[in-house]
Amino acid sequence: MSSLRNTISTVAIAAFAAVAHADVGGDAERGENLFRQCSGCHQVGAGAEDRVGPHLNGIFDSPAGDSEGYRYSNGMERAAAGGLIWTYETLDAYIKDPRSLVSQTRMSFGGFDDQQDRDDVLAFLRRFSDNPQDIPESAPTAVAVDHEIAPEILAIVGDPAYGEYLSGECTACHQTSGAANGIPSITHWPSEDFVIAMHAYKDGVRQHPVMQMMAGRLSNEEIAALAAYFKDIE
Repeated sequence: MSSLRNTISTVAIAAFAAVAHADVGGDAERGENLFRQCSGCHQVGAGAEDRVGPHLNGIFDSPAGDSEGYRYSNGMERAAAGGLIWTYETLDAYIKDPRSLVSQTRMSFGGFDDQQDRDDVLAFLRRFSDNPQDIPESAPTAVAVDHEIAPEILAIVGDPAYGEYLSGECTACHQTSGAANGIPSITHWPSEDFVIAMHAYKDGVRQHPVMQMMAGRLSNEEIAALAAYFKDIE
C-alpha cells in the first residue's frame, strides 16, 4: 500500500508530461475574437487582473489554482492538490467541458464544442505565456477525446453498502475524514460529479496514470456504488 501511495504522489505532480495533443495551426486572431465569450470573467494581457475568474497570463505549464490571492472553488482546489498542470491537453479538455475535468468548478461557461475553436482560443492564450513547452510549432493531426457521459450511466443508482465494500483501494490513499494532505479529498462529492470524474479518468480526459488504471477496472455499477458511499460517508 505504501508503494502505491508513493506512486500516486509522484505521478500526481508529473502526470502526463508527454504531449498527447499539439498545436495544429490555431488561428490566434480568430481566437482573440472567440475569447470575447470569456472576457466577462477572465482578463489576459498587459495589466490583466483577477475578476470573476483568475487572469490567464502565463497559464501554459502553470499549476492549477496558482493565481495568488484568488479564491478558487473547492473543485479547483482538489484538482490543484491532485497535481493538475495546465498543459495544452488539459486546457483543451477544460474549455471543451469544464465540469468533466474539474468537478464543482464555478466556471459557468458551457465549453467550446468545436476543436478548431479550441485550437484558436489556445493559440491566442499562448501569446501570453512565456514558455509553453508542450506546444510544438506543428503536428500532423489533432487528437480530440470523447468524454461525454451517457444519461443512462448517470441514472444508475449506486448501492452505498456495495460501495463501502469496494472502497478499500480508494481509502488506501484518500482519507475518509476528507483531509487532503497532498491527495485530494473524495468525500461528500455530489454523486454525479464523482461519476463524471471517474469516467473522465476511464476515457483519458483526466490525465493521471494510476487513477486511469484504477477507474478502468471498475464497471459503471461499481463507480455508482462508490459515488453513493462517499457522498454520505460519516
